[in-house]
Amino acid sequence: MIWLWIAAALVSAGLAALIVQRAARAARRLGADNPALAVYRRQMAELDELADRGLLAETERRGVRAETGRRLLAAAGRAEPKLTASPPGLILAAAAATPLLAAGLYLGLGAPDFADQPFAHRLADWRAADPATLTPPQMAAVLRAVAAERPGDPEPLHNLAIAEFESGQPLESVQALQRAIALAPRRADLWELLGAAEVAQTNGEVGSDAMAAFRHALALDPTAPMPRYYLARARIEAGDVAGGLADLRVVQTLLPAGDPRRGMLDQQIAQLSGPQIQAMVDGLAARLKASPDDPAGWVRLVRAYSVLGEVDRRDAALADARRRYAGHADILAALDQATHAPTRPSPSGAQAR
Repeated sequence: MIWLWIAAALVSAGLAALIVQRAARAARRLGADNPALAVYRRQMAELDELADRGLLAETERRGVRAETGRRLLAAAGRAEPKLTASPPGLILAAAAATPLLAAGLYLGLGAPDFADQPFAHRLADWRAADPATLTPPQMAAVLRAVAAERPGDPEPLHNLAIAEFESGQPLESVQALQRAIALAPRRADLWELLGAAEVAQTNGEVGSDAMAAFRHALALDPTAPMPRYYLARARIEAGDVAGGLADLRVVQTLLPAGDPRRGMLDQQIAQLSGPQIQAMVDGLAARLKASPDDPAGWVRLVRAYSVLGEVDRRDAALADARRRYAGHADILAALDQATHAPTRPSPSGAQAR
């Protein structure tokens, strides 16, 4: 290996010397001529050629040629400084010595006799090590090899997806989960993790792919809190703050008392239950008063009043909506369901009924 580094340094030195020599020779040929003069002369010749070929009108040719000629005269009247350069021998010596000096420093301070570490050897060491000592990328490499050895087992792919996720590789995590789900489509935990990886891939946005994955997970396990949480976030992002808040309250009931996620969830619910949602609900009520033909809007309004614990306003809105849609069983059913949304706790700690 050390002879390879020495050969590389010698080749680099020779190439550097050749490049500098050619550059010095070109600089000597250039002399003190003003390079701008050649540029303007070439432009004028090209203008004449375009005019002769009928691609440039005569009036345009004269105008552009006059401007180019003016610049040519101005450039001819300027005295360009003569190019100067260091002695060629000094430049050649510096160019040739740089890679040789680098090789010498490596021989003196580096580890030229250190054995190579092929990836296969490192992977074998990682597989033999305690998993707790491995970094997420190292663990992902191990699990990638295990998954290749057990192509019909979804569990290595599941663990690989977690390792890729922790390594900051959401796309690779999604790919591993898609392969795992193809092997075990009835596992809710795989769909749940797929949704979370999709959210990470879109920088926190709950997109359509993530929503589809969370709906699959929720259909397989209705008690899973995380899919319901992300679907609630999607409703809030879509503008249905009251509906999303109601879903978050359901998530509250699904989390155990000591779950560390409860603190963050309680804080989010408190923020949504404040003036922000009240202003949105008031705006929705005003819009329905002006344009009442909106069944979905009435359902959202009734649900919002239920969430806020404003029973009187909920009942009044419900009565108006029932009169308006008396002959529509589907709308009436949605309105009745909206009245059962979880309510916000009152200041005394009791829930409004």
